Amino acid sequence: MTFDELNLVPALLDAVREQGYTQPTPVQAQAIPLVLAGHDLLAGAQTGTGKTAAFTLPLLQRLHGGAKGSEGQAAQAPHDAPKRGQQRPIRALVLTPTRELAAQVEESVRVYGKHLHLKSTVIFGGVGMNPQIDKLARGVDVLVATPGRLLDLVDQGRLDLSKVEILVLDEADRMLDMGFIHDVKKILRLLPAAKQSLLFSATFSDEIRELANGLLRNPRHIQVTPPNTTVQRIVQTIHPVGRGKKKALLAHIIKEHDWSQVLVFTRTKFGANNVADYLNAHGIGAMALHGNKSQSARTQALADFKSGSIRALVATDIAARGIDIDDLPHVVNYDIPNVCEDYVHRIGRTGRAGAEGAAVSLVSLDEEGFMMAIEKFTKQQIAVQAFPEFMPEADEKAEPIAMGRQTLWGGAGKPPGREVMAAAGRAARKEMTDRVRDSKGGGGRNAKPAHPRAGAHPARPAPQRAAAAPVVRDDDYDDDAPPPRHADPLAPARPANAAGRRRNPRPNGGGGSGGFGPSSGPRSQAPGSGPRQGAGQGPARNRGTGSAGPTGGPGGPARQPDPLRTGIDALGRRGGGGGNRSRSGAGGGGGGGGQGGIDPLRTRFGRIK
Repeated sequence: MTFDELNLVPALLDAVREQGYTQPTPVQAQAIPLVLAGHDLLAGAQTGTGKTAAFTLPLLQRLHGGAKGSEGQAAQAPHDAPKRGQQRPIRALVLTPTRELAAQVEESVRVYGKHLHLKSTVIFGGVGMNPQIDKLARGVDVLVATPGRLLDLVDQGRLDLSKVEILVLDEADRMLDMGFIHDVKKILRLLPAAKQSLLFSATFSDEIRELANGLLRNPRHIQVTPPNTTVQRIVQTIHPVGRGKKKALLAHIIKEHDWSQVLVFTRTKFGANNVADYLNAHGIGAMALHGNKSQSARTQALADFKSGSIRALVATDIAARGIDIDDLPHVVNYDIPNVCEDYVHRIGRTGRAGAEGAAVSLVSLDEEGFMMAIEKFTKQQIAVQAFPEFMPEADEKAEPIAMGRQTLWGGAGKPPGREVMAAAGRAARKEMTDRVRDSKGGGGRNAKPAHPRAGAHPARPAPQRAAAAPVVRDDDYDDDAPPPRHADPLAPARPANAAGRRRNPRPNGGGGSGGFGPSSGPRSQAPGSGPRQGAGQGPARNRGTGSAGPTGGPGGPARQPDPLRTGIDALGRRGGGGGNRSRSGAGGGGGGGGQGGIDPLRTRFGRIK
């Protein structure tokens, strides 16, 4: 079969020929006629078999107005260009899980639609929003987007999705899993009910199929290859390796085989940075690609890798979804994924469009169980090749794998008890915290900085006070956890022999109209009945620094804020002059130039009786 037999318009056929394609792939040969006929579609095929063109070509033809119905009649009239002053409505929406895949799909739309009078653009996070808003304001026919940025622009009133005729979910298994299902449902509520929906992916679980059937209207199903299989032209190999020897084995393989282009997958962002740094230090040009990188850095890393400026691209699974690199020869699973579908997407970066490729997996004892599950999932037994100098030590045993707050067991045997798993998670999180502190110059947990946050954040200048704030030592709590509740750490403790007047206790536990020092002895009252001091609050604060204050002179500590005081006290702060002065200006307490607060029960005519 050729593309000429698929009833595509001449403009699309010319664009396909310019790309060097003459025969459609199996998924293209089955999907294109169904999409042109207006059916909803659920299509599954291996990664690298041309799924993007399978929905891009018929989508462009239907928008152009040359679609053929099932009876050979035109399914819709040709769509005229909007009149002058009238904005183009968004007629097709393509949702993808990652920015890189979104950019790739939009590029395919431009390449195949170059001879059509259709406009397209792509929007995703990580870059400025204003250029995307400007393109949308000029009008587009086809919009390719990630869900997050799309919803952001909808909330701002920058998008109108009420005219969408075709919806495409690319990599539908990831778009419809629990991480994306809520965003997808929000977007579906913004779309018209009468639309054509297409779902394409390399893998489909039974749960995803059931969910997709609820979103599609009488969908047609396509499964070009058995579900969850890998491309036959990809040569897959397992290399057993010791836990601490993976980086050395990776560098050895790249140098021994003189690989010029290799895509390496790690489990974590920190691991990607660590492996890239190791390869660069050993003479192998490498860059890391993960979600913490800015969009410009991610785009530059991909461009350098495709052009051959670097030999290795070390990435997390963000790059496994839809990255199309022409003739990529080698993929390495540095960390074995705990999700079997991710393995299929990872190695699918090589062996694309009928080319041959190689996929290597570095398997430690901690990951033997993951690899066994992958072999069962893909219904194959992968060849094993050992390097004796990089094999695990004789006394090495499988250990749990910590990923953030989650602890995984990937060993071949029965998982250990809950206590062992929890201990492994705590140890891994402590190690990560220490690495972060070391990278920021904190000196690790054993170092005791003068400020509790020193080494983690720049020290803030202390507020100007009459007395210096006390030094608060590190309390050995993890900086990622909320600190324990203490009394105000900046409140100076009152010296035991401080001079000054003492307040005579009121019958209700409050202070009298005399001085503002603390009371002469412990108060006899019910817990929590004190108006200014609660449990754990520490000694009562001094109210001022005047000559009649509790410290006996202006050299005493300044008044500290009391979190239990009412807002009316804040109204009494004055730039100069005494605080709660009596009508005669003396004696009453805190007078003589201190900065104290007013008594909420005192008026300008005297104290309320």
